[in-house]
Formats: sequence, structure tokens, C-alpha cells
Amino acid sequence: MKNHINPFLILGTLLCLTACASYTVPTHPRSSVSAAAERESVTQSDVLAGLAKIRSTNAYILEAGDLVEIQVFREDDMSRTLRISGDGNITFPLVGTIEIAGLSIQAAQDKLADNLRMYLREPQVSMLVKEYGNKSVYVLGQVKRPSSIQIPPEKQLTVLEAISSVGGFTDIANTSKVRVLRMEKGQQKTFDVDVSQITKQGNKALDMALQPGDVVFVPQSMF
Repeated sequence: MKNHINPFLILGTLLCLTACASYTVPTHPRSSVSAAAERESVTQSDVLAGLAKIRSTNAYILEAGDLVEIQVFREDDMSRTLRISGDGNITFPLVGTIEIAGLSIQAAQDKLADNLRMYLREPQVSMLVKEYGNKSVYVLGQVKRPSSIQIPPEKQLTVLEAISSVGGFTDIANTSKVRVLRMEKGQQKTFDVDVSQITKQGNKALDMALQPGDVVFVPQSMF
């Protein structure tokens, strides 16, 4: 007699195994707040890491207004700290005017070294951005269109205006715990802004003005 395998029995076994494999131990209710806080903290760290990566040697694209420090190995008298002009150029010894805006730092180093080869043997150029000239701020987290935006010329941009320009808050945003992350002299500073008091109580004094490079971070509500 042939053994017949019941396909429904196999299906049931597979479903059982899948359910068992995907089962996780429920989180205790007391830990939900701390878990949410941890997720929020990790998200802020990710934001800062992402911005650091954007401005790293390999990723950052030079812009007009950036202040760059340039050194040529064993040519100390050629060291310069220069501001990239509005048309994207710098003026450097021997090579004269050269356009570097729109290039990565590595590409700008290579371009300057190529031009110096007419005058120096195997020049080695290093470039460091001392000051970022763009007027961008970054609005991230629980907003409808997270992105970078430009501070208008001759005008301030406030936290509420920045959030409004990217579509406003999502439904799960914590509007009372908005944070502004700012780098000053290599140190990160954090400012808490209760936007709910600005919108609901009209306390405009809390609506702080932003500076270039600021990150406006809107966390998720814990409840």
C-alpha cells in the first residue's frame, strides 16, 4: 500500500512553524516610554551622522561662499585660506583663477594639483573647508517633506517658518519637543522649542531664528 501525504497537514505544519518563528516576546508596558526615547535619540544621532557624511571629504560639494584652507606639501609659502567667489572661483599662486565650486573636495584638490604640475614637481594639495558659505538649514523628522531649505537673503527664517515650508507636521509629530541642533566652534548645541505654544498660545518669542547649517528635528510623539 502506498503512503499518501496529506497536503493540508503539510500546509498546517508550515503555517505553525512560520507563526512560531515570527513570534516575539511582548514588550513590557513599563518599557515603552524608554524605548520610544531611545528610538528618538538614535534618530537624532543618525541625523548628525548623515550631515557629517554629507560634509565629509568624499561627499561634500564645494559651493560659492565656502572658506577653504589650502596647503601644498613642502610649499609652506603657498598656504592660503580663501573664500570661493560668487562665480565659483579662487585665485591661487602660480595658477591664477581656477573654478572649484561644484566639485568635491577631492576633485578640487586634484584639479589644483594638475594645474600646479606646470610649475612644481608632483605637487600634493590638501584642502579643508573652514567655513560653510551656504545658507541651508535642514528640517528632518516628523514633517511631511523632510529636506533642506534656503534662508532667504536679507531675512530671518524661524523654526515655525521652516517647518511650514516643508508641509508642516505629520500626525504623529511631537510639536512641543522640537529641537534645533547647531554646531558652534566644533561643539553641538541643542535648543528645545515648544512650537505648540507658538501656534496655540501665540507666544512668538519662542520662535527662534535659524542660522545656516542648523538642523530642525521634530521627534515622534511617544503616545
